[in-house]
Amino acid sequence: MIHRFAFATLLLASTAANAQQISKPNPVPFTDTIPAARDIPYPGTIDIDIDATNTRQGIFSVEQTIPVTQSGPFTLLYPLWIPGHHSPTGPVEKIADLHITANGKEVPWTRDDVDVAAYHLDVPEGARELKVRFKFLSPTASNQGRIMMTPEMLSLQFDKMTLYPAGYYVRGIPVQATVKYPEGWTAVSGLPANDRGSTYTYQKTNYQVLVDSPVIAGEYYKQWELSPKVDLNVVADSPEELEAAPEQIQKHKNLVEQAVKLFGAQHYDQYEFLLTISDYLGGIGLEHHRSSENGVDTGYFTDWENNVGARNLLPHEFTHSWDGKFRRPEALWTPDYRMPMRDDGLWVYEGQDQFWGYVLQARSGLVSKQHTLDAYARIMASYDDKAELGWRPLIDTTNDPIINQRSPRGWYSLQGSEDYYNGGLLVWMGVDSLLREKSNGAKSLDDFARAFFGIKDGDWGEVTYSFQDVVDTLNSIVPYDWATYLNRKLREPGISDPFEGFRRNGYQLVYTDTPSDYQKKLMAGRDYIDASNSIGVSVGSDGDVSSVNWGSPAFEAGLDSASHIVAVNGVEYSNDRLTNAISAAKDDKEPIRLLIEDADHYREVAIDYHDGLRYPHLEKIGQGETGLDRLLAPK
Repeated sequence: MIHRFAFATLLLASTAANAQQISKPNPVPFTDTIPAARDIPYPGTIDIDIDATNTRQGIFSVEQTIPVTQSGPFTLLYPLWIPGHHSPTGPVEKIADLHITANGKEVPWTRDDVDVAAYHLDVPEGARELKVRFKFLSPTASNQGRIMMTPEMLSLQFDKMTLYPAGYYVRGIPVQATVKYPEGWTAVSGLPANDRGSTYTYQKTNYQVLVDSPVIAGEYYKQWELSPKVDLNVVADSPEELEAAPEQIQKHKNLVEQAVKLFGAQHYDQYEFLLTISDYLGGIGLEHHRSSENGVDTGYFTDWENNVGARNLLPHEFTHSWDGKFRRPEALWTPDYRMPMRDDGLWVYEGQDQFWGYVLQARSGLVSKQHTLDAYARIMASYDDKAELGWRPLIDTTNDPIINQRSPRGWYSLQGSEDYYNGGLLVWMGVDSLLREKSNGAKSLDDFARAFFGIKDGDWGEVTYSFQDVVDTLNSIVPYDWATYLNRKLREPGISDPFEGFRRNGYQLVYTDTPSDYQKKLMAGRDYIDASNSIGVSVGSDGDVSSVNWGSPAFEAGLDSASHIVAVNGVEYSNDRLTNAISAAKDDKEPIRLLIEDADHYREVAIDYHDGLRYPHLEKIGQGETGLDRLLAPK
């Protein structure tokens, strides 16, 4: 007993001695030395010259002349938080060969050790301007980012290839931009320009407007006037891709007409659709106030019937001129591109925009009513058994752009992926149906759109809003406890009764063993099979699994998004063989057997599923013209 006590005492003493010898550092504090943005004018105009002629190597050469009024510390910033991206995505890593000079001499610069998009320097005595030169090395392969240059076309975003002085609201920094493009090319932007051959000098403006005014340019270009204030500008890989039928252009004209009727105002002096049709330039969908960047694969016009999925892009981005650009959630408006944005308003900014994008595609005829109903059914089916919304509320998904920055995820159905888009659409369909029900059909979300977004015709500034502003506007249309309703939808895990809006508006989700024509076209165009509502997978024609639904039969069998299906029931994989096996298993007690390759290892899995193929459709349950029928009808 004594010996045990003595040993314990020695052990404690030894432990205490060792504890005294453990090193415990303290953090090194840091001081933010970057000037905060102030709402004062910058003293002078920044000249920007960009050479965009090296399309073979994707190199933009930039020179900026920045006036300065005094010597001493000065900070230049690279834009990180760009409106529409909802996260700090500015590719500062693509800035290279940066040189700053004053009075003909090199000025040393130092990158901020906390904010790596900030460059500190000292302006020399007597200097009146800084010369800033650098290269923007745009991606040359898709694994480096979005391709922005090809031998036939380019996409120029001024935020990617400019620096700006810290300490000022970006709307208070005057700029004058000039860009040299390849000979024979045409360039177009929402910002007017004068061109002398291949050199375009853009209208003097402020840095905020410049960043909001991207350019497309290319060898093969065509423009259609959609209204006195709206143009469709298209650059393509080849002249054949610019051959649009008159009825196709008429549907784009209808889009503009229907949007203006919906909102009752226009928040631009001139609006330019910037559409690239290419198999090489990176795709894009990005909103701006007086333009939008839209990038699709070839076949937009030439394979019109089979490219139905691509035709939601322009209605969605056009709607943003009202929803997201003019009316903007207050925490998503920032004075410069360094201040972080807070994304909780995206359920309106993107969610209601998603709602109107589908409505306007149907009202304009860009996409038929039936195909729009089919698209709704696919959205609803993705929420029919969505594991993710069992643990997080819809409002939390507005953080996804910052959390994930749109990088691939292994388990979308559990992790989620920006559900404020389609989940937001479901919420707003519920709002529309309640407005109709409680007003006996006299009111709808159209009335909200006009009241909320249709103010101040011709104003292309920004008017911010809060959650309470949304609630107050809804109450001005139809009195109801909108705050409680929306908070329940947004802030409780899961979207309570997500399909109630469709049911009130006269349609319900059903499944059959035959895909809709819309889904057939999507699967054919992307060369995959969508079995997500049966065994729980989507698979490419090469057998690569792209997604597995959490808790589905495929999940229980051990599949994941890195799996490769080699064979189905002992026969080499094909989409048809998997489809036929799922269908045959409905009348067979034997499981579906798949040979799986995972990282050079092979294994056979048995999927014990016997409910056959299941594809989503919308089925009408109301009598006569329902709320959804009226919602999708042209005005």
